[in-house]
Amino acid sequence: MADEMAEARARMIAKRFGGASTSTGGKGSMRRKKKVASRSAAAQSDAKLSTTLKKLGATNIPGIEEVNFFKEDGKVIHFVNPKVQASIAANTYIISGPSETKPLQELLPSIVSQLGMDSLSQLQNMAAQAGAGAAATPAAADDDDDVPDLVEGNFEEVSEQS
Repeated sequence: MADEMAEARARMIAKRFGGASTSTGGKGSMRRKKKVASRSAAAQSDAKLSTTLKKLGATNIPGIEEVNFFKEDGKVIHFVNPKVQASIAANTYIISGPSETKPLQELLPSIVSQLGMDSLSQLQNMAAQAGAGAAATPAAADDDDDVPDLVEGNFEEVSEQS
């Protein structure tokens, strides 16, 4: 009975793998159909990040036009049309997309409503410094913009004299 089993196994191997030999490769073997491309480190980390976000249950939040992060040094990380995801249960927000780091002064008129108490105090300090710098310069600026005194009489005669 053991001989019959061995013969049956040999026939099954021959049927599945195309011959008595179970080895693959060597002379006359088929070529590989396609070369498997290896992933880059960035692609692997992106895949790991996306699986982690799926585990957290992060959902997309549509309709957000811009996101600003205010840093302690007075600079702002500014995202335009970012992809925003949130996992409320994990108290996690994910903002991705192209960003720019800009000084607070560049974004000022449009982001005043977004400023917190710390940023407002920094803004007041900057305004005070700018005001002190501007107060010292008007005396010099007034000399350049002096309006000449009015001259009585004919303007053409006065212009010919000078």
